[in-house]
Amino acid sequence: MRDAADLLVDALAALGVEYVFGVPGGAIEPLYNALARSARRGGPQAVVARNEQGAAYMADGYARETGRIGVCIATSGPGATNLITGVACAYDNNVPMLVITGQPPIKNFGKGALQESSCTGINTMAMFRPCTRYNSLVSHAEQLPTKLFNALMQAQRAPSGPSHLSIPVDILREPLPDGMETPDFAGLLRRAPAMVDLPSVRQLARLLFSARQPVWLIGDGCGDAANELMQLVQLTDGSFITTPDGKGFINPRHPRFRGVFGFGGHASAAELLSSEPDLVIALGTGFGEFNSGGWSAALLNSRLVHVDDSDENLMRSQMARLHVRGHIKSVCEQLMTLLAPSQNGPEGQLLPFMHPQVARQAYEAMVDNPQAIQSDSAPVKPQRLLATLSERCPPQTRFVADAGNSAAWAVHYLAPHDQRARMPGGAYLPAGKERRSRSSSWLRVTMDFAPMGWAIGSAVGIAMANRRCPVVCLTGDGSYLMNGQEITVAAELGLPVLYVVLNDGALGMVKHGQRLAGAEPIGFQLPKVDFAMMAAAMGIPGHVIRSPKDLDALDFDALLSRQGPTLLDIRIDGEEVPPMNLRMKTLGTAR
Repeated sequence: MRDAADLLVDALAALGVEYVFGVPGGAIEPLYNALARSARRGGPQAVVARNEQGAAYMADGYARETGRIGVCIATSGPGATNLITGVACAYDNNVPMLVITGQPPIKNFGKGALQESSCTGINTMAMFRPCTRYNSLVSHAEQLPTKLFNALMQAQRAPSGPSHLSIPVDILREPLPDGMETPDFAGLLRRAPAMVDLPSVRQLARLLFSARQPVWLIGDGCGDAANELMQLVQLTDGSFITTPDGKGFINPRHPRFRGVFGFGGHASAAELLSSEPDLVIALGTGFGEFNSGGWSAALLNSRLVHVDDSDENLMRSQMARLHVRGHIKSVCEQLMTLLAPSQNGPEGQLLPFMHPQVARQAYEAMVDNPQAIQSDSAPVKPQRLLATLSERCPPQTRFVADAGNSAAWAVHYLAPHDQRARMPGGAYLPAGKERRSRSSSWLRVTMDFAPMGWAIGSAVGIAMANRRCPVVCLTGDGSYLMNGQEITVAAELGLPVLYVVLNDGALGMVKHGQRLAGAEPIGFQLPKVDFAMMAAAMGIPGHVIRSPKDLDALDFDALLSRQGPTLLDIRIDGEEVPPMNLRMKTLGTAR
């Protein structure tokens, strides 16, 4: 006999969800029973994380890679509280997620039941409220279809984010009436035709007709529109820059790319905006601290046009000359029609790529320290590491950079060189058939909330979502000591993830931040750890890399094609200062 847990899992199957990430517990046992039955018939499967926080990060990575909703589950009490950091990260980054937590039987509420998390216990419902788009307790089985639909709808509408349902164990066990069918969740949640504010699009087209070399700023909401944006850049004789979390949508060696603006960014991007272009078109960004150069006046002024499908994002740019509401890809398509009505085909208008050597020289001229890219000194300079990864990893590689120095180094220095299979926007298209999702990106960083250790679990979710593409996780020794256990999930499932640990024996951003601010040197030291040996204890190949010679000797094709993770313990030069001046400026401690 089917129960309420089966209905929930069947709804996920109808939406194309393949995996549910979580940690089992008594209060969600019926849900795991339903997942076991589902897996036997080819439906959604359970993936067991080592900590509920890791499960949330895995669901985050899965959602970013597929464009579908990520699902994570946890038992009541500490299981639910462990999820919250990962859920908050997804909320701040607009990642669609369904979060399910358990409760003891509803009849035991208020009696001091084990791990009770209702309003009469440790109220996790209240904890989830500020970091979810929808948050509700299912008190009767009859409520489940309606509340599940509401949760899924709110998670996927703009602005997207996590929805939370807390379901008591007795509700999950409740039998469904004979003959009851699962509602048509897929039909109900099918996306409506993309809405576009056409009068505003026409007004933007008029501005572009009269603009001289406009600047386009590509944000993290441009995933499915990057190729159209490259065509618009060319049609308007413009240049483009990106936010840190928008860099992965484009080819960083494109001849019109002028760098990243914001955290870890390039002076060339800031100089372009400071040159007072007559028009700046920002698309798919909410102008948070890291994505706006610390709310730079060079960006946020009356030359700005803001294009987004989220009113929440548009409200942060009240100074803009024009606001255009609409799905980014649809807006771009409308603009292309208005700007080039006689154009017969988009490919005919695309600039050829620069010769690889010329492109490399252009990108090296953009970075802060091009000499360090070529350095053969030991320990390994982070700039040299990022340049090597750019050159040696296969073109379909997904990179995930953890919070802190790892993200700063990646945003500034990572620039995959392979042009053979990359479209102008930067997407890799195996055999010309892979379609870009709204979130598809060769580089993922998490802005705003930025929890350490996010990338370690997220890499698992990305690898689960797309097994054709190897994943490189860039993380620090501090982050790895927080969440490194999730590497064992990659080992258990045979996922091609290369964990690259930047090991400097310190919380690097804390250390350099204290130095740059003239603060007391305290609390940044970490113990010396052999992470390769730690990996070996888990049955995972690990290598200690002490010099560029060791790095150059690695066979990256072999490492990224094996069915299982590998760990590289990179002994980096901890005296190299990451590009973090923006962070110091917004903290008010820049010197």
